[in-house]
Amino acid sequence: MFTDYRPSKGYDEYFSASEEPRSALQPLLSSLGALGLEQLNRNHVAAGMLLKRLGATFRLNDSGTRGGERILPFDPLPRLIGSSDWDLLRRGLIQRLEAIDLFLADVYGDQAILRDGVIPREDLETSQGWRPQLRGFKPPLGKWCQISGLDLVRDGAGTWRVLEDNLRCPSGVAYFLENRRVMKRMFPSLFSGRTVQPIDSYPSQLLQTLRDLAPWTEAPRVVLLTPGVFNSAYFEHSYLAQQMGIALVEGRDLACQDGRVWMRTTQGLEPVDVIYRRIDDDFLDPAVFRSDSMLGVRGLMEVYAQGRVAIANAPGTGVADDKLIYAYVPEMVRYYLGEEPIIENVPTYLCSRPDDQAYVLAHLGELVVKAVSEAGGYGMLIGPHASQAEILEFAEKIKANPRNFIAQPTLELSTVPSLSEGELYPCHVDLRPYVLRGKEAWVTPGGLTRVALKRGSLVVNSSQGGGCKDTWIVEESAC
Repeated sequence: MFTDYRPSKGYDEYFSASEEPRSALQPLLSSLGALGLEQLNRNHVAAGMLLKRLGATFRLNDSGTRGGERILPFDPLPRLIGSSDWDLLRRGLIQRLEAIDLFLADVYGDQAILRDGVIPREDLETSQGWRPQLRGFKPPLGKWCQISGLDLVRDGAGTWRVLEDNLRCPSGVAYFLENRRVMKRMFPSLFSGRTVQPIDSYPSQLLQTLRDLAPWTEAPRVVLLTPGVFNSAYFEHSYLAQQMGIALVEGRDLACQDGRVWMRTTQGLEPVDVIYRRIDDDFLDPAVFRSDSMLGVRGLMEVYAQGRVAIANAPGTGVADDKLIYAYVPEMVRYYLGEEPIIENVPTYLCSRPDDQAYVLAHLGELVVKAVSEAGGYGMLIGPHASQAEILEFAEKIKANPRNFIAQPTLELSTVPSLSEGELYPCHVDLRPYVLRGKEAWVTPGGLTRVALKRGSLVVNSSQGGGCKDTWIVEESAC
């Protein structure tokens, strides 16, 4: 099957630089060989049809197709990560989120990190995620980030790094769970003879994390707040609500009365203790944030401030999603925990710093430039793939608003064999593990591996043509 496969020049996770299979991959390669490329392609088509029947779709609202829905492209060749490697990542993720949580408690509290000059006040207060309305607030359990999805990459040397932090409404976990379900059904022979850590407990772990946020009652009523059917991730909202056995609600289904949040039902009003929100801060409460919001609940923030409802994640966490604030997370780890980061950032230039800006402008053709508040692969310049006109356009944008841009080296992301146009081809990948933090911290075994299915592309986002594949945590010590 892999006779014509040529690993990338960087780090290929199936084959070494000498094109020899990595030792821990031998059993999987044997199973793939027994299946054969022709059967693999047939099963791949059937897997896509199964995902469509399951409703595992997402919506592109700006695609020019009036919000057409499509399945998230699925690749059948799994990604393997050894258990010892995974243990390092798990500890690094927990460490990073502990530091970020302490940072959020600090900046919405005493602001010691600003007084000590570790982070410039201007960088914080000019962030689009900064919510001064939350100053002095203390969330349930003292935790701001209950549900997180951090994006990790492996560079050309095989070293893991954090690419981005996602702390507001991290998406993709439903596809992560459905990928495993489809793999078991369509490719059962690939699991033969090996132990893969299960992921089925995520919904129950998520529900327990949410219930932990309401210590004032023994039977918390939890709901999932969605913007509605036209949201790109609505499948995930309905899927998670169904898996947890909780109500899926829109803002119009909730009301604030007598210092509580209530859900409208056919039997009358029922109390709500915990809201798993999948809408951004701006739309949560028109009395506090955007007055024109039709998605949230008027009076919600007043009830929240009184400690009579919990919201996950806490409003205000988006400031730590800012790609400029991301650059300071290693310093947060040192400042709050007195430790060295277990997983380092990708080297990052801040265009708000004159020296960094001068370097970035002189090397735009070599760097990846990102707008600090954009997501989904938008607002980016990938220098080596950009035209001269695009480079000049970005130079002007940076000069006009330097705070809005960071730059990073163009990493040679690790590759994993993937089906591209019916053939096996090395495609670049990243990894989004999901971390739950209630009374205890829990990390999904693996995560959503996103794949840049366009040949030669570095962009893994689904809105930009990316797909996904199953991630296996296995007992082998190296992969």
